[in-house]
Amino acid sequence: MNDSDPFASPLRIPTATRPLLGLTILVVEDSRYACEAMRLLCLRSGARIRRADCLKSARRHLQIYRPSVIIVDLGLPDGSGADLIEELANATPRVGVILGTSGDEFAEDTAIAAGADGFLAKPITSLAVFQTAVLSKLPADRHPSGPRVMHDETIDPDPIAYQDDMAHVADVLTDTCDGKTLDYVAQFVSGVARSASDTVLANAARDLAKARAKGAPVATDAARVAGLIQERLDRRKAI
Repeated sequence: MNDSDPFASPLRIPTATRPLLGLTILVVEDSRYACEAMRLLCLRSGARIRRADCLKSARRHLQIYRPSVIIVDLGLPDGSGADLIEELANATPRVGVILGTSGDEFAEDTAIAAGADGFLAKPITSLAVFQTAVLSKLPADRHPSGPRVMHDETIDPDPIAYQDDMAHVADVLTDTCDGKTLDYVAQFVSGVARSASDTVLANAARDLAKARAKGAPVATDAARVAGLIQERLDRRKAI
């Protein structure tokens, strides 16, 4: 479980109020909004956080250091997070705790089958749920001594991070929108919109994903998603 990050500070002992103190968590997540939630959760818990926004970036991080915990989103711009989970699960030495995450209700089975130790369903906003998910997979000697203070706290990410995600999708949609790109957009937007309680956009992304799965025409659904994204970007400009 030793964190081999060469820039890490000496191991610190977890406490009742900061139960993840001394851990470095690598979050492989392309959404700025979801990553901001993770940053706040780690900050409240005492853990250090590093971020990779794609498989290539994650593998580059892992060539330099081995985190205590890695949390991998299954839908990434350059492939499936399940592939990285499988690599990590079979690697020697192995990252101590591997968790999958996704807003897809069927993704947990995929993550566990790939070798993940556990799964975090998006949106991840509960501090208690986050801490329990990590601690439940750690050895006893990495737990705080004595009773743990359970904070019933909900994390509220900065809405600017959501706008950054909207800008990212707009950039993706300006490029050639082949089927693979539309699949990524539908998955990404659906997860981020649900996390931000943006029901209208989440439903539009869901309809796009369904049309793609059925092999039906998608021009109308894609245009609807693009229009809703632009509306949200226009709101930011108005502010």
